Amino acid sequence: MSYEKVTQASDFIVGTKQTIKALQNGEVKELVVADDADPRVTGKVLQIAQERLVPITRVDSMKKLGKACGIDVGAATVAIKG
Repeated sequence: MSYEKVTQASDFIVGTKQTIKALQNGEVKELVVADDADPRVTGKVLQIAQERLVPITRVDSMKKLGKACGIDVGAATVAIKG
């Protein structure tokens, strides 16, 4: 279901650095995080999202999340802009 949210979103951000910037700028409606991503990569993103009360959805696979975004590599985080 969460993968469908990403495929249906008209505007989203893939990648940790860009996601952090968008979170800090208040541009993120929802954050999608892959459970199999390295916690060292997702930790700061999750912390900022929680501080800013952004809803966090977890999915099981970086590979599937990347595919839902239309990229050939895995994605640790995807920010859906709102």
